[in-house]
Amino acid sequence: MEQTWFITGSSRGFGRALVRAALQAGDRVAATARRPERLADLVEEFGDRIRPIALDVTDPEAARTALAEARARFGRIDVLVNNAGYANVSPIETTEDADFRAQFDTNFWGVYHVTKAAIPMLREQKGGLVIQFSSVGGRVGGSPGIASYQAAKFAIDGFSRVLRAETAPFGVKVLVVEPSGFRTDWAGSSMVVHDVPEAYEETVGAVNRRLRRNDAGAGAAGDPVRAAEILVRVAKRRDIPDHLPLGVNAAEGSIAMDRRLLADDTKWRAVSRSADFAEAYPVAFPPDSPDSAD
Repeated sequence: MEQTWFITGSSRGFGRALVRAALQAGDRVAATARRPERLADLVEEFGDRIRPIALDVTDPEAARTALAEARARFGRIDVLVNNAGYANVSPIETTEDADFRAQFDTNFWGVYHVTKAAIPMLREQKGGLVIQFSSVGGRVGGSPGIASYQAAKFAIDGFSRVLRAETAPFGVKVLVVEPSGFRTDWAGSSMVVHDVPEAYEETVGAVNRRLRRNDAGAGAAGDPVRAAEILVRVAKRRDIPDHLPLGVNAAEGSIAMDRRLLADDTKWRAVSRSADFAEAYPVAFPPDSPDSAD
C-alpha cells in the first residue's frame, strides 16, 4: 500500500531517518525543513518520490503553503508527521522568558500550526494518520533543566487527545510517539546549555553532565533507523495505538509511571469521590506516612 507522507524536521535525526524509511518502503514523501537543500542526496537517490519543501513550523501561513504544495505534487497526504523540535537546558528560575517561549513556539505551536492546516485535507479525503512526536518526558516528565520542552510535550498529548476525538468521525487516526534516548543530534548542536547556577548543580547540572557524556546522543541506546522502520510499519496497519513508547527506557518508564498513577488514584479514590454532593462526606483519609510533615 503506497502512502504519501508529510514530515517536518526532515533534515536530520528522527525526521531524516523516517524520510528514508518511508522512501525505502516504496512511499512518497514531502520532506520539510528550514534548510531543504540538506535533502539533496535523498532527491538524487529517490528522484521524484521525494519533494523537499522549505518550512518554518512557527509560521502558520508557511505551514498552509507547504501542505498545499505537497498535495499539489502528490495528490493527497496519508501520513502527517510532526517531528520538528529542540530543547535548551537551564533551570526554570533562571531561564529567559524569550528562550522558554521560543522553544514552546517550535515544540508545541509548530505542531498546532501544521496539524490545523492539515485537518481540512484529511477530512475531505476521509482519512489519514497524524503522528505526533512527543517524548518519554511527555509521559513521565520531571527531567530538570528542560521544562519548556517537556511542558510542550505534555501539551502535545492533551492536544492530540482532543484531535483524536474530533477527527475520528472523518477516519483520521492520531498516534503520539514517546521516544527515550536515541542517537540523534537532539542533545548536540541544536541544544544550548545555559549557565547552571551552583544551587542547581545536583539537579540541572547532573542532567547536563549525563547528556554531555553521551556525546550529543552518540551513547544513547535507541537506534533511529529501527524506530523509523517501526513507524512505517505501524502506519500501514488498521490497528494503531494511541501512544507508542519507543526504546527500553520509554517502555519501562511509561509502565512504571502508569502503575504509580493507578496506585495513587486507587489509594485516594474515596477521598476523590467525596467531593461530589451525592457522595458520603467526610471520609477517612489514607494513613499518613510516618515521615510526612504536618
